[in-house]
Amino acid sequence: MSTPLDIRAGRRTVQVSRPGKTLFPSRDITKADLAEYYRSVARRMLPHLRNRPLMLERHPDGIEGKSFMQKDVPDHFPDWIHRVELPKQDGTVTYVLCDDTATLVYLVDQGCLTLHRFLCRADRPDHPDRLVFDLDPPGDDFAAGRAAALQLHQLLEELRLPSAVMTTGSRGLHVVVPLDRRAPFDETRALAHDMADLLAARHPDTLTTEPHKQARRGRLYLDIQRNAYAQTVVAPYAVRARPEASAAAPLTWDEVEDPGIDARSFTIDSIAGRLDADPWGDLLRHRCSVRAAQRRLEDVG
Repeated sequence: MSTPLDIRAGRRTVQVSRPGKTLFPSRDITKADLAEYYRSVARRMLPHLRNRPLMLERHPDGIEGKSFMQKDVPDHFPDWIHRVELPKQDGTVTYVLCDDTATLVYLVDQGCLTLHRFLCRADRPDHPDRLVFDLDPPGDDFAAGRAAALQLHQLLEELRLPSAVMTTGSRGLHVVVPLDRRAPFDETRALAHDMADLLAARHPDTLTTEPHKQARRGRLYLDIQRNAYAQTVVAPYAVRARPEASAAAPLTWDEVEDPGIDARSFTIDSIAGRLDADPWGDLLRHRCSVRAAQRRLEDVG
């Protein structure tokens, strides 16, 4: 466990300390295993990370030990890791940017299991290029999450908005809409709110926008709260701190209809079989206007 492991990552070699340290005891997955996973998925994952501020979910002693969320870059991080300083109330925060494979591997060495990304890029932090709906089913009924995602997809198609979907590796699904970065967060959040209201009105028995659990009465909550400055969502292909080492997995919309798939269907072992093709294809290369979508929503509603 004590002998460091050198991992070639792009143009750099990153040293991983204590590579034999067990991070997922029930699966006997080590730090070296996790570092190799992130190195292997980098070509698919990095396009979703580059130039985006990150929040790091760190588990230095594995998933059964203490964990914490980290925003500020520690002083000991090497100079070659990119950073961005962004405002917060009464000060600033310096966030990590993960722009290459070496940074991914280095973050694993620091005990980072899961990367949570901003919905904006570092150069325009007030203007998101992603809108996200977080669909966590009530209880363990993943069928409810699947149904909600398909209903949301139908509405987005009515609005002529392209969208992508992924399992979160935890409980539910994220539906992502690409944006043109012209509208600030306040406008994108308002659009998401109005879409959620319309969808809940169409399906009042199964969907709700009620934030209080007691008032949901078993209905799925259409969560749009992450569409705000400095809020984060789990990154595609990120590993979750769960016993099975599940990972957030991009899906095709056809796969959402598969009853054999749930939020934790894909792990660091099975993701490898999905890397040859990108389930999202060119979906997120389109750039949608929030204001045009708002006008179309008024017509649809």
